[in-house]
Amino acid sequence: MRIGFIGLGNMGLPMASNLVKAGHHLVVFDVVEKLVQALVAQHPTQVSASPNIKSLAQGGDSSSQTNQALDAIITMVPEPQHVRSVYLGDAGVLANLAAACLLIDASTIDPQTAREVAQAAYEKGYSMVDAPVSGGTGGAQAGTLTFMVGGDEAAFEQAKPILQAMGKNIVHCGGNGNGQVAKVANNMLLAISMIGTAEAMSLGVSLGMDPKVLAGVINTSSGRCWSSDVYNPYPGVIDTAPSARGYTGGFGADLMLKDVGLATAAAKSVKQAVPMGALAQQLYQTFSNQGHGGLDFSAIIQMLGKAK
Repeated sequence: MRIGFIGLGNMGLPMASNLVKAGHHLVVFDVVEKLVQALVAQHPTQVSASPNIKSLAQGGDSSSQTNQALDAIITMVPEPQHVRSVYLGDAGVLANLAAACLLIDASTIDPQTAREVAQAAYEKGYSMVDAPVSGGTGGAQAGTLTFMVGGDEAAFEQAKPILQAMGKNIVHCGGNGNGQVAKVANNMLLAISMIGTAEAMSLGVSLGMDPKVLAGVINTSSGRCWSSDVYNPYPGVIDTAPSARGYTGGFGADLMLKDVGLATAAAKSVKQAVPMGALAQQLYQTFSNQGHGGLDFSAIIQMLGKAK
């Protein structure tokens, strides 16, 4: 397939690379030119650069005067306003598509924006799904991401083989916006469970218990959760967790703050109480304000406990 890909950041670049490995041809765009050129240099016969979003939507690239219709466009950008700017307006995707193609937004944004952009696409006759991911940069590189997909059944089936080139679990969550609903609800719970794990581990160690022994008890008892048995925040408990490498890599605290903020904002829009989610947001905001937003989100234990 011929696919347009917009957004070659920490997640987008390995995702695009896996599409190339699956045999697809890409036309790519990113505001950081060196990311585009690096991917083109790695795959000169399968990847070409587009000078802007308008040209990409029309199937054009920098190396040819002949535009070719795209089968799909995938976006992976940071914030809701970026999704709006990519798809809407005179220079956006929807105003410049040369032919019918499937639109896939893999960004993590709020459900309302996802639904509004999808509605704009449908009004112009294009199918669109929201497909935020779980699995982090490691999953993006390995092609084992989970995609939580919102959209109608036909669009989901059309998107599925494309997403399977980048992920292992492709889940249809319902109508447009529901992929984002699943993502923000899951990540709000993850933030809460990480804070709880950090508190429990810090309490046990402060009271004189060995952290590995304590984690072993928790992970075979009713306190077991992913934050404890896969991603334990206490240093030295799990060799593969960011806590074992100074909280580098992994999922940044600022990214967690963003996702919890999306969850609490969505909750406010439907008057749903999320007191623990709101507290988690405040704690991650404080942690970020202290200058630690670039650390993995499990580093919150440094603010809550005695982990070094």
